[in-house]
Amino acid sequence: MATITRIQPRALVRASGGPRYAVALAVDALGTGLLRPFLLLYGVTVLRLPAPVTGTAMTVGIVMGLVCMPAVGRWLDRGARSTVVAASMLVRTLGVALLLAAPAGHVWPFAAAALFLGIGNQAWPAAHAALVATVAHGRERDAALAGGRALRNAGLGAGALLATACLTGGTSALQALAAVTGLAYLAAAALAWSVHLRARPAAAPAEGTDDGPAPWMGVLLAANVIYVFCLNVPEVALPLVLVTRLHASPVWPAAIFVANTVLVVTLQVPVTVLMSRFSRRAVLALSGVVLTASYLGFLAATSLGHGWGAPAVAAVSVVCTIGEIIYAGSATALVTTLAPAHVLGRALARFQLSTGFGLAVSPAVITALAPHGSAVLWGGLAAATLLSAFAVAAEKD
Repeated sequence: MATITRIQPRALVRASGGPRYAVALAVDALGTGLLRPFLLLYGVTVLRLPAPVTGTAMTVGIVMGLVCMPAVGRWLDRGARSTVVAASMLVRTLGVALLLAAPAGHVWPFAAAALFLGIGNQAWPAAHAALVATVAHGRERDAALAGGRALRNAGLGAGALLATACLTGGTSALQALAAVTGLAYLAAAALAWSVHLRARPAAAPAEGTDDGPAPWMGVLLAANVIYVFCLNVPEVALPLVLVTRLHASPVWPAAIFVANTVLVVTLQVPVTVLMSRFSRRAVLALSGVVLTASYLGFLAATSLGHGWGAPAVAAVSVVCTIGEIIYAGSATALVTTLAPAHVLGRALARFQLSTGFGLAVSPAVITALAPHGSAVLWGGLAAATLLSAFAVAAEKD
Protein backbone atom coordinates (compact mmCIF):
# COMPACT_ATOMS: atom_id res chain seq x y z
CA MET A 1 0.00 0.00 0.00
CA ALA A 2 1.35 3.41 -0.97
CA THR A 3 2.34 5.68 1.90
CA ILE A 4 3.78 9.15 2.28
CA THR A 5 6.93 9.29 4.36
CA ARG A 6 7.45 13.05 4.50
CA ILE A 7 5.79 16.32 3.60
CA GLN A 8 7.34 18.44 0.85
CA PRO A 9 5.70 21.89 0.85
CA ARG A 10 6.35 22.61 -2.84
CA ALA A 11 4.98 19.25 -3.91
CA LEU A 12 1.98 19.75 -1.64
CA VAL A 13 1.20 23.15 -3.19
CA ARG A 14 1.60 21.71 -6.69
CA ALA A 15 -0.68 18.77 -5.84
CA SER A 16 -3.25 21.20 -4.44
CA GLY A 17 -3.62 23.06 -7.75
CA GLY A 18 -0.54 25.29 -7.81
CA PRO A 19 0.48 28.57 -6.12
CA ARG A 20 -2.25 30.73 -7.69
CA TYR A 21 -4.93 28.30 -6.65
CA ALA A 22 -3.51 28.14 -3.10
CA VAL A 23 -3.69 31.94 -2.91
CA ALA A 24 -7.28 31.78 -4.19
CA LEU A 25 -8.18 29.34 -1.41
CA ALA A 26 -6.58 31.55 1.22
CA VAL A 27 -8.32 34.72 -0.01
CA ASP A 28 -11.67 32.94 -0.29
CA ALA A 29 -11.35 31.50 3.23
CA LEU A 30 -10.35 34.88 4.66
CA GLY A 31 -13.42 36.49 3.11
CA THR A 32 -15.68 33.72 4.36
CA GLY A 33 -14.27 34.09 7.86
CA LEU A 34 -14.98 37.82 7.79
CA LEU A 35 -18.71 37.46 7.19
CA ARG A 36 -20.04 33.95 7.85
CA PRO A 37 -19.99 34.07 11.67
CA PHE A 38 -21.79 37.43 11.61
CA LEU A 39 -24.33 36.97 8.82
CA LEU A 40 -27.16 36.55 11.32
CA LEU A 41 -25.95 39.64 13.16
CA TYR A 42 -25.92 41.56 9.86
CA GLY A 43 -29.57 40.72 9.22
CA VAL A 44 -30.64 41.64 12.73
CA THR A 45 -28.62 44.82 13.31
CA VAL A 46 -28.03 46.31 9.86
CA LEU A 47 -31.25 45.28 8.11
CA ARG A 48 -33.32 45.32 11.34
CA LEU A 49 -34.99 41.98 10.60
CA PRO A 50 -36.45 39.77 13.35
CA ALA A 51 -34.00 37.09 14.45
CA PRO A 52 -36.35 34.14 13.64
CA VAL A 53 -36.95 35.50 10.14
CA THR A 54 -33.24 36.01 9.59
CA GLY A 55 -32.42 32.49 10.78
CA THR A 56 -35.12 30.97 8.58
CA ALA A 57 -33.78 32.80 5.52
CA MET A 58 -30.29 31.50 6.22
CA THR A 59 -31.59 27.93 6.63
CA VAL A 60 -33.51 28.13 3.36
CA GLY A 61 -30.34 29.33 1.66
CA ILE A 62 -28.41 26.29 2.93
CA VAL A 63 -31.16 23.88 1.85
CA MET A 64 -31.45 25.42 -1.62
CA GLY A 65 -27.69 25.19 -1.95
CA LEU A 66 -27.97 21.44 -1.37
CA VAL A 67 -30.71 21.19 -4.02
CA CYS A 68 -28.27 22.57 -6.58
CA MET A 69 -25.62 19.90 -5.91
CA PRO A 70 -26.77 17.37 -8.56
CA ALA A 71 -26.35 20.05 -11.25
CA VAL A 72 -22.88 20.85 -9.88
CA GLY A 73 -21.97 17.16 -10.04
CA ARG A 74 -23.05 16.86 -13.67
CA TRP A 75 -21.09 20.01 -14.56
CA LEU A 76 -17.97 18.54 -12.98
CA ASP A 77 -18.45 15.27 -14.86
CA ARG A 78 -18.33 17.19 -18.14
CA GLY A 79 -14.72 18.00 -17.30
CA ALA A 80 -15.03 21.44 -15.70
CA ARG A 81 -12.77 21.99 -12.70
CA SER A 82 -11.36 25.48 -12.02
CA THR A 83 -14.41 27.02 -13.72
CA VAL A 84 -16.74 25.43 -11.18
CA VAL A 85 -14.56 26.55 -8.29
CA ALA A 86 -14.52 30.10 -9.67
CA ALA A 87 -18.29 29.99 -10.21
CA SER A 88 -18.87 29.00 -6.57
CA MET A 89 -16.89 32.09 -5.55
CA LEU A 90 -18.64 34.38 -8.04
CA VAL A 91 -22.05 33.23 -6.81
CA ARG A 92 -21.07 34.29 -3.30
CA THR A 93 -19.87 37.64 -4.66
CA LEU A 94 -23.37 38.15 -6.04
CA GLY A 95 -24.80 37.19 -2.65
CA VAL A 96 -22.69 39.81 -0.89
CA ALA A 97 -23.70 42.43 -3.46
CA LEU A 98 -27.37 41.69 -2.78
CA LEU A 99 -26.65 41.90 0.94
CA LEU A 100 -25.13 45.35 0.59
CA ALA A 101 -28.01 46.53 -1.63
CA ALA A 102 -30.76 45.18 0.65
CA PRO A 103 -32.87 47.96 2.20
CA ALA A 104 -33.57 47.82 5.92
CA GLY A 105 -36.71 45.96 6.91
CA HIS A 106 -37.01 43.96 3.66
CA VAL A 107 -36.52 40.22 4.12
CA TRP A 108 -36.58 39.09 0.46
CA PRO A 109 -33.30 40.75 -0.60
CA PHE A 110 -31.63 39.22 2.46
CA ALA A 111 -33.17 35.83 1.60
CA ALA A 112 -31.84 36.12 -1.96
CA ALA A 113 -28.39 36.98 -0.63
CA ALA A 114 -28.51 34.00 1.75
CA LEU A 115 -29.57 31.80 -1.18
CA PHE A 116 -26.57 32.72 -3.34
CA LEU A 117 -24.21 32.45 -0.39
CA GLY A 118 -25.66 29.02 0.39
CA ILE A 119 -25.26 27.82 -3.19
CA GLY A 120 -21.64 28.92 -3.29
CA ASN A 121 -20.83 27.44 0.12
CA GLN A 122 -22.32 24.06 -0.81
CA ALA A 123 -20.83 23.89 -4.32
CA TRP A 124 -17.27 24.79 -3.30
CA PRO A 125 -16.23 21.59 -1.41
CA ALA A 126 -17.18 19.22 -4.25
CA ALA A 127 -15.61 21.47 -6.89
CA HIS A 128 -12.40 21.83 -4.88
CA ALA A 129 -12.14 18.08 -4.26
CA ALA A 130 -12.68 17.34 -7.96
CA LEU A 131 -9.97 19.83 -8.93
CA VAL A 132 -7.46 18.32 -6.50
CA ALA A 133 -8.39 14.80 -7.65
CA THR A 134 -7.57 15.83 -11.21
CA VAL A 135 -4.16 17.26 -10.32
CA ALA A 136 -2.97 14.74 -7.73
CA HIS A 137 -3.27 10.98 -7.38
CA GLY A 138 -2.92 8.32 -4.72
CA ARG A 139 -1.79 9.34 -1.27
CA GLU A 140 -0.46 12.64 -2.61
CA ARG A 141 -4.11 13.50 -3.32
CA ASP A 142 -5.03 12.76 0.31
CA ALA A 143 -2.28 15.06 1.56
CA ALA A 144 -3.35 17.79 -0.88
CA LEU A 145 -6.96 17.59 0.30
CA ALA A 146 -5.74 17.77 3.89
CA GLY A 147 -3.54 20.74 3.06
CA GLY A 148 -6.49 22.55 1.51
CA ARG A 149 -8.56 21.99 4.64
CA ALA A 150 -5.75 23.26 6.89
CA LEU A 151 -5.30 26.36 4.72
CA ARG A 152 -9.03 27.02 4.68
CA ASN A 153 -9.32 26.73 8.46
CA ALA A 154 -6.41 29.12 8.87
CA GLY A 155 -8.11 31.64 6.60
CA LEU A 156 -11.47 31.22 8.33
CA GLY A 157 -9.88 31.71 11.74
CA ALA A 158 -7.92 34.77 10.66
CA GLY A 159 -11.00 36.29 9.04
CA ALA A 160 -13.15 35.67 12.09
CA LEU A 161 -10.54 37.24 14.40
CA LEU A 162 -10.22 40.27 12.15
CA ALA A 163 -14.00 40.65 11.97
CA THR A 164 -14.32 40.35 15.75
CA ALA A 165 -11.79 43.14 16.20
CA CYS A 166 -13.76 45.35 13.80
CA LEU A 167 -17.18 44.82 15.37
CA THR A 168 -16.73 47.73 17.77
CA GLY A 169 -17.59 49.96 14.80
CA GLY A 170 -21.23 48.86 14.86
CA THR A 171 -23.40 48.56 11.76
CA SER A 172 -21.02 50.50 9.54
CA ALA A 173 -18.27 48.02 10.42
CA LEU A 174 -20.52 45.10 9.44
CA GLN A 175 -21.25 46.74 6.10
CA ALA A 176 -17.55 47.31 5.55
CA LEU A 177 -16.82 43.67 6.40
CA ALA A 178 -19.43 42.57 3.87
CA ALA A 179 -17.88 44.79 1.19
CA VAL A 180 -14.40 43.42 1.88
CA THR A 181 -15.83 39.89 1.76
CA GLY A 182 -17.32 40.53 -1.67
CA LEU A 183 -14.01 41.85 -2.97
CA ALA A 184 -12.21 38.83 -1.52
CA TYR A 185 -14.61 36.43 -3.27
CA LEU A 186 -14.15 38.32 -6.55
CA ALA A 187 -10.35 38.21 -6.30
CA ALA A 188 -10.41 34.53 -5.36
CA ALA A 189 -12.69 33.72 -8.31
CA ALA A 190 -10.32 35.47 -10.72
CA LEU A 191 -7.33 33.57 -9.34
CA ALA A 192 -9.14 30.22 -9.44
CA TRP A 193 -10.36 30.79 -12.99
CA SER A 194 -6.86 31.70 -14.12
CA VAL A 195 -5.69 28.16 -13.36
CA HIS A 196 -7.66 26.99 -16.47
CA LEU A 197 -7.87 23.37 -15.34
CA ARG A 198 -10.16 20.77 -16.88
CA ALA A 199 -10.26 17.02 -16.47
CA ARG A 200 -7.78 15.24 -18.70
CA PRO A 201 -9.20 13.49 -21.76
CA ALA A 202 -8.07 10.13 -20.38
CA ALA A 203 -10.56 10.55 -17.55
CA ALA A 204 -13.53 10.61 -19.95
CA PRO A 205 -15.78 7.53 -20.03
CA ALA A 206 -15.89 5.08 -22.88
CA GLU A 207 -18.44 5.67 -25.60
CA GLY A 208 -21.94 4.78 -24.50
CA THR A 209 -21.21 5.16 -20.77
CA ASP A 210 -21.55 8.92 -20.47
CA ASP A 211 -24.76 8.57 -18.49
CA GLY A 212 -23.55 5.72 -16.32
CA PRO A 213 -24.63 6.02 -12.69
CA ALA A 214 -22.34 7.20 -9.95
CA PRO A 215 -21.65 4.68 -7.18
CA TRP A 216 -24.47 4.79 -4.65
CA MET A 217 -22.26 4.54 -1.52
CA GLY A 218 -25.41 4.34 0.60
CA VAL A 219 -23.72 3.10 3.78
CA LEU A 220 -20.89 5.61 3.50
CA LEU A 221 -23.26 8.53 2.89
CA ALA A 222 -25.54 7.55 5.78
CA ALA A 223 -22.55 7.16 8.10
CA ASN A 224 -21.20 10.52 6.96
CA VAL A 225 -24.38 12.26 8.14
CA ILE A 226 -23.57 11.03 11.66
CA TYR A 227 -19.84 11.61 11.42
CA VAL A 228 -20.30 15.24 10.41
CA PHE A 229 -21.97 16.00 13.74
CA CYS A 230 -18.42 16.27 15.12
CA LEU A 231 -17.92 19.49 13.16
CA ASN A 232 -20.69 21.19 15.15
CA VAL A 233 -19.63 19.86 18.55
CA PRO A 234 -17.19 22.75 19.25
CA GLU A 235 -19.63 25.37 17.91
CA VAL A 236 -22.97 24.08 19.24
CA ALA A 237 -22.78 21.22 21.74
CA LEU A 238 -19.89 22.36 23.93
CA PRO A 239 -21.01 26.00 24.35
CA LEU A 240 -24.49 24.72 25.19
CA VAL A 241 -23.22 22.27 27.80
CA LEU A 242 -20.54 24.51 29.30
CA VAL A 243 -22.67 27.62 29.70
CA THR A 244 -26.15 26.23 30.46
CA ARG A 245 -25.34 23.05 32.40
CA LEU A 246 -21.92 23.61 33.94
CA HIS A 247 -22.43 27.40 34.31
CA ALA A 248 -18.88 27.99 33.10
CA SER A 249 -17.55 31.25 31.76
CA PRO A 250 -18.10 31.86 28.02
CA VAL A 251 -14.32 32.04 27.81
CA TRP A 252 -14.19 28.23 27.92
CA PRO A 253 -16.12 27.53 24.69
CA ALA A 254 -14.24 30.36 22.96
CA ALA A 255 -10.90 28.87 24.02
CA ILE A 256 -11.97 25.40 22.88
CA PHE A 257 -13.01 26.76 19.49
CA VAL A 258 -9.66 28.51 19.04
CA ALA A 259 -7.78 25.37 20.11
CA ASN A 260 -9.82 23.31 17.63
CA THR A 261 -8.88 25.67 14.80
CA VAL A 262 -5.19 25.69 15.74
CA LEU A 263 -5.05 21.89 15.99
CA VAL A 264 -6.73 21.44 12.61
CA VAL A 265 -4.37 23.91 10.94
CA THR A 266 -1.23 22.37 12.42
CA LEU A 267 -2.11 18.65 12.49
CA GLN A 268 -4.41 18.01 9.51
CA VAL A 269 -1.61 17.29 7.03
CA PRO A 270 0.77 15.43 9.41
CA VAL A 271 -2.01 13.17 10.75
CA THR A 272 -3.26 12.43 7.22
CA VAL A 273 0.28 11.53 6.16
CA LEU A 274 0.72 9.36 9.24
CA MET A 275 -2.52 7.49 8.49
CA SER A 276 -1.48 6.82 4.87
CA ARG A 277 -0.02 3.46 5.89
CA PHE A 278 -3.57 2.16 6.45
CA SER A 279 -6.50 1.85 4.06
CA ARG A 280 -8.76 4.88 3.84
CA ARG A 281 -11.79 2.86 4.91
CA ALA A 282 -9.99 1.57 8.00
CA VAL A 283 -8.90 5.11 8.88
CA LEU A 284 -12.44 6.42 8.48
CA ALA A 285 -13.72 3.66 10.77
CA LEU A 286 -10.96 4.51 13.27
CA SER A 287 -12.08 8.14 13.29
CA GLY A 288 -15.54 6.97 14.34
CA VAL A 289 -14.05 5.03 17.24
CA VAL A 290 -12.00 8.06 18.35
CA LEU A 291 -15.08 10.32 18.13
CA THR A 292 -17.11 7.78 20.12
CA ALA A 293 -14.44 7.74 22.82
CA SER A 294 -14.51 11.55 22.95
CA TYR A 295 -18.31 11.63 23.32
CA LEU A 296 -18.08 9.19 26.22
CA GLY A 297 -15.31 11.38 27.61
CA PHE A 298 -17.63 14.40 27.45
CA LEU A 299 -20.24 12.37 29.33
CA ALA A 300 -17.76 11.62 32.08
CA ALA A 301 -16.43 15.19 32.15
CA THR A 302 -19.87 16.78 32.53
CA SER A 303 -20.60 14.51 35.49
CA LEU A 304 -17.83 16.29 37.42
CA GLY A 305 -20.03 19.35 37.75
CA HIS A 306 -18.99 22.96 38.24
CA GLY A 307 -15.29 23.39 38.97
CA TRP A 308 -13.52 20.48 37.34
CA GLY A 309 -16.14 20.00 34.64
CA ALA A 310 -15.04 22.79 32.29
CA PRO A 311 -11.30 21.89 32.30
CA ALA A 312 -12.19 18.23 31.77
CA VAL A 313 -14.43 19.09 28.81
CA ALA A 314 -11.63 21.20 27.34
CA ALA A 315 -9.18 18.29 27.68
CA VAL A 316 -11.59 15.82 26.04
CA SER A 317 -12.22 18.30 23.21
CA VAL A 318 -8.64 17.67 22.04
CA VAL A 319 -9.53 13.99 21.52
CA CYS A 320 -12.67 15.03 19.64
CA THR A 321 -10.60 17.29 17.40
CA ILE A 322 -8.18 14.45 16.66
CA GLY A 323 -11.16 12.33 15.62
CA GLU A 324 -12.39 15.17 13.42
CA ILE A 325 -8.95 15.49 11.79
CA ILE A 326 -8.79 11.74 11.05
CA TYR A 327 -12.33 11.83 9.65
CA ALA A 328 -11.70 14.86 7.43
CA GLY A 329 -8.47 13.38 6.10
CA SER A 330 -10.05 10.10 5.01
CA ALA A 331 -13.71 10.65 4.09
CA THR A 332 -13.41 12.76 0.92
CA ALA A 333 -10.27 10.86 -0.07
CA LEU A 334 -12.22 7.59 0.14
CA VAL A 335 -14.94 8.96 -2.13
CA THR A 336 -12.40 10.06 -4.74
CA THR A 337 -10.98 6.52 -4.87
CA LEU A 338 -14.34 4.73 -4.94
CA ALA A 339 -15.79 6.79 -7.80
CA PRO A 340 -14.81 6.12 -11.43
CA ALA A 341 -13.31 9.18 -13.08
CA HIS A 342 -16.27 9.88 -15.36
CA VAL A 343 -18.73 10.10 -12.42
CA LEU A 344 -16.41 11.66 -9.85
CA GLY A 345 -18.38 14.92 -9.84
CA ARG A 346 -21.70 13.22 -9.12
CA ALA A 347 -20.14 11.07 -6.40
CA LEU A 348 -18.63 14.14 -4.71
CA ALA A 349 -21.95 15.97 -5.07
CA ARG A 350 -23.75 13.13 -3.28
CA PHE A 351 -21.14 13.17 -0.56
CA GLN A 352 -21.56 16.93 -0.13
CA LEU A 353 -25.33 16.41 0.08
CA SER A 354 -24.83 14.07 3.03
CA THR A 355 -22.34 16.47 4.62
CA GLY A 356 -24.60 19.48 4.16
CA PHE A 357 -27.61 17.59 5.48
CA GLY A 358 -25.68 16.51 8.57
CA LEU A 359 -24.46 20.04 9.20
CA ALA A 360 -27.99 21.40 8.75
CA VAL A 361 -29.75 18.99 11.12
CA SER A 362 -27.05 18.55 13.76
CA PRO A 363 -27.72 21.83 15.64
CA ALA A 364 -31.42 20.96 15.89
CA VAL A 365 -30.66 17.40 17.03
CA ILE A 366 -28.06 18.52 19.58
CA THR A 367 -30.29 21.22 21.05
CA ALA A 368 -33.21 18.76 21.19
CA LEU A 369 -31.20 16.09 23.02
CA ALA A 370 -29.36 18.39 25.45
CA PRO A 371 -32.37 19.22 27.72
CA HIS A 372 -32.83 15.49 28.40
CA GLY A 373 -29.45 15.24 30.10
CA SER A 374 -25.84 14.49 29.29
CA ALA A 375 -26.46 10.75 29.06
CA VAL A 376 -28.99 11.22 26.28
CA LEU A 377 -26.88 13.75 24.38
CA TRP A 378 -23.44 12.17 24.57
CA GLY A 379 -24.66 8.59 24.85
CA GLY A 380 -26.84 9.04 21.78
CA LEU A 381 -24.01 10.59 19.76
CA ALA A 382 -21.59 7.87 20.89
CA ALA A 383 -23.97 5.02 19.97
CA ALA A 384 -24.82 6.48 16.56
CA THR A 385 -21.17 7.21 15.72
CA LEU A 386 -19.93 3.77 16.81
CA LEU A 387 -22.66 2.10 14.75
CA SER A 388 -21.61 4.23 11.77
CA ALA A 389 -17.97 3.24 12.25
CA PHE A 390 -18.88 -0.46 12.26
CA ALA A 391 -20.99 0.02 9.12
CA VAL A 392 -18.13 1.76 7.31
CA ALA A 393 -15.66 -0.95 8.30
CA ALA A 394 -18.00 -3.75 7.24
CA GLU A 395 -18.92 -2.36 3.81
CA LYS A 396 -17.01 -3.78 0.84
CA ASP A 397 -15.52 -1.48 -1.79
